[in-house]
Amino acid sequence: MARRKTPEQVALMRKAGRVVALMHEAVREAAVPGALLSDLDRVASEVLVRSGATSNFLGYHGYPAVLCASPNDTVLHGVPNGSRLEEGDLLSVDCGAVIDGWHGDAAFSMVVGGDAANPEAAALIGTVEEALYAGIAALRHGGRVGDVAKAVTTVARAAGCDVVKHYVGHGIGRQMHEQPDVPNLWPFEGPNPRLRAGMCVAVEPIITSGRARVATEVDGWTVKTLDGSLSAHAEHSVHITHDGPVILTAL
Repeated sequence: MARRKTPEQVALMRKAGRVVALMHEAVREAAVPGALLSDLDRVASEVLVRSGATSNFLGYHGYPAVLCASPNDTVLHGVPNGSRLEEGDLLSVDCGAVIDGWHGDAAFSMVVGGDAANPEAAALIGTVEEALYAGIAALRHGGRVGDVAKAVTTVARAAGCDVVKHYVGHGIGRQMHEQPDVPNLWPFEGPNPRLRAGMCVAVEPIITSGRARVATEVDGWTVKTLDGSLSAHAEHSVHITHDGPVILTAL
């Protein structure tokens, strides 16, 4: 079970979360047709330096970058390399920051060149964002992590999308990944612990336009859909309070 955070600890997590939001803002601006994925990593790194924060992605289990940049059928953990973005690409970006030992972690998806360049991708992104906020709304004192999974799955299935099973949300605090796991797919096997005020968790739905069967590429990081269908990813770090959930990774 995740340890409950004190107000002082949550304030530090809010600082880290704000840096993550600034990284997202900078990467969105830089993610234009013709940009290299490695350009996005550089831009995110510059935000970290300016903010006096460090990356919780770089070096994590050997990961070689400060963000994950996952285009089109890449589900997550895409390494930002020399590939160029094209107009209409669906791009998912996941990154984090650490301030004074406290973590923030969040992800977003976008259509390169604007939603009109790929309406199918834009619709998928709209669904994953709806699923994210439905999952966040389910974070209530006395509830269970399964409430999040039910909310996410309900939104995704209503839109004809599938939910990736094996990658889940998580507790967050002194470590990027803490207990409890927060599944996205309902029903699920395993623990279904209660949520308590003071806990901080990352809600992280990942959905696909086709079947949510995935495999890891030979680089050991990149995860793709087996059928080549599009995937979208969204995430916020959230503090659970008696008055409801509070997003930590927003400006």
